[in-house]
Amino acid sequence: MRTANQQDPFPVPRITTVLTPDERLRVDAAGQGIYRACHRDTLNDALRDLRDNRAAAVIVSIARCDANDLPRVARVVREFPRVPAVALLSNLSPQTAQTVLVLGRCGVRTLVDVREPRGWQQLRSVLLHDQATEIHRVALARVAEDLSDAPEGCHRFFRALFEEGSNTRTIMELASVLGVIPSTLMSRFVRANLPAPKFYLSMARLVCAARLFENPGLSVTLVANELDYSSPQAFGRHLRQMLQLTALEFRDQYDGEGMLQRFRDELILPHISRLRDFDPLGISPRAATPAYEA
Repeated sequence: MRTANQQDPFPVPRITTVLTPDERLRVDAAGQGIYRACHRDTLNDALRDLRDNRAAAVIVSIARCDANDLPRVARVVREFPRVPAVALLSNLSPQTAQTVLVLGRCGVRTLVDVREPRGWQQLRSVLLHDQATEIHRVALARVAEDLSDAPEGCHRFFRALFEEGSNTRTIMELASVLGVIPSTLMSRFVRANLPAPKFYLSMARLVCAARLFENPGLSVTLVANELDYSSPQAFGRHLRQMLQLTALEFRDQYDGEGMLQRFRDELILPHISRLRDFDPLGISPRAATPAYEA
C-alpha cells in the first residue's frame, strides 16, 4: 500500500472539464483508472487550469456552451493545439445542432455522443489514443527499437529518464528512483565510456520542455515551473549550457519530436554498440522484450 507522500509509478492523466452535474458523475465513472477529471465551472476556469496545471485533454459539454462561451472555446483550441478538445453530447435541445457547427468552426474536431452506452467507450478510446501520443511514450518506443537487445538495466534507465525526468532534477533523485547509489551509477557510465548520466537526464528534460512549448498558451515561466526548475532564469541557464540557445530560440527551433531526434543523435546512436551491452543497474544480463507501456 502506498503511503500518503508516495506517488503512483504510472499516474493517470488529468483532464479538465466543463460539464453539467450529471455529466460530471458519468465522466468520472467512465474514466476510472484511465484519467482523473478536474471539473471546472467555466471556460475561463478551464483556461486557467490549462495554464497552471497541464491537462491531457479538455472535455466541454455542449449543454454548457452558449454564444458568450464560444470565443473562449476557440481560445482554448488556439493556445493549446496539442491538448485534445472534446465536445460531449448527452442530450438534445433546439440549439444543439447550431452549437455543434459553431464548435467545429472554433476548432473542436471531436464530438462524442454519450446518449448511448457505446459513447462512453468512444470517449475512453479517444482519450487513450491521445495519451499514447505523449512525447515520453514516443521517446520510449524509439529507444526500445534502438536498444531492443540491451540489458534490462539499460531499459530501466531510459524508462526512468522519460517517465520521471520531467520531475527529476538531479542524478541523486534519478538514482533514488532507480534504486542505485549515485556514485555507482556515474562510475558505471565512466567505465563504459558513455556520456555522463546527468547529460542524459538534462537532454530528456529538454525533450519534455520542447513538447510543452508546442502549446503557445504556455509561457516560458509556466514551462519552467512545470519541469520543476527553480526559476525561469535557471531554465534559461540550463538551455544556454546545453544547447547555447535562449528559451525563445529553443521554442522556435524545436518541437518535441525534433528534440527527441537530437537526443537520439547525440546520446543513443553514436554509442549504440556500447549501450546494447550496458547495464547501469547491474540487475540482469538482458531483457528479451522491454515493456514500456504503462
